[in-house]
Amino acid sequence: MKQLKKLVIAFALVVGTMSFVNAQSKLAHINVQQLLADMPEMKAAEAELTKLSKNYEADIRTTMQELQTKVALYEKEAPTKTDEENAQRMQEVQGIQQNIQQANQVAQQELGKKRMEILEPILKKANDAILKVGRAQGFDFVLDSSAGSGVILADGKDLLADVKKELGF
Repeated sequence: MKQLKKLVIAFALVVGTMSFVNAQSKLAHINVQQLLADMPEMKAAEAELTKLSKNYEADIRTTMQELQTKVALYEKEAPTKTDEENAQRMQEVQGIQQNIQQANQVAQQELGKKRMEILEPILKKANDAILKVGRAQGFDFVLDSSAGSGVILADGKDLLADVKKELGF
């Protein structure tokens, strides 16, 4: 019985200590999505990626239009051509279709690489600024209060304005 009392008292002390330690932790939050959207570097990056995407789309669209023109011509001339010529033309059309699919895949891969290349330094800059401001203001934890981040209530200190100030905008 005495051991049970000692165990209960020890458990209560541990729980009380943990509650005290947790109560001492300082929490802040920041909407990282909003911060990134407001960063001038992000706006420039999005513009660059949009331009690159449109260039890829234009190239692929041009090739598709050329293919459609060629198919229309081949269909029109098919009755006057031999079976062998029509078969060769069909293979040519299939080859062009495969080239278009490959170009589309390459474009997606290149856009993905470029996106990572452009965004990595921006994300690092934002993260570094959040860490600097959070530490300077004595916070133990800074939570992301962006939609879908898992933070349900964010009544603590919002660091968005302070981090923007740190970043110079």
